Amino acid sequence: MPLTMQTASATQAEEVTTLPAMKRGFLGHCPACDRGRLFGRFLKAVERCEACGTELHHHRADDLPPYIVITIVGHLIGYGILMTETKMEMPLWAHLAIWPLLTLVLSLLLLQPVKGAVVGLQYALGMHGFGAAREKRKAERENPGDGRSNTGQDGYAGRRGA
Repeated sequence: MPLTMQTASATQAEEVTTLPAMKRGFLGHCPACDRGRLFGRFLKAVERCEACGTELHHHRADDLPPYIVITIVGHLIGYGILMTETKMEMPLWAHLAIWPLLTLVLSLLLLQPVKGAVVGLQYALGMHGFGAAREKRKAERENPGDGRSNTGQDGYAGRRGA
């Protein structure tokens, strides 16, 4: 998949590439249209975008966002502690007051944007049901005439009975 930047007005929901979808998710916007909200609560993704109707409940971000946040915050805090210890004298009580608080604040600030970026990545790559949902929406747009799709109750669009 190409990693090109596209504007939101020039793209349809199905044509979003990887970097724009991740950027939109990082900012808390719908990875498909960039107009709707991605999160209803702190880490709870909405069922569907209120602007474009894209279903967002397919995501399986699970443990990846915390792992990424732990890696980023661990490196930042570790570097900060190392530089503080080598460049200046600081009492132990100051270390105990600054670093745990900074770790907590950075973790909370980064968790939602990182989860949004992971959901955007999954959307762009068509993972965990996003690809099937995009195909379904594309088929609905192409066949709006009678409101019926060519899939049965079980969602199977192939030949039956043969």
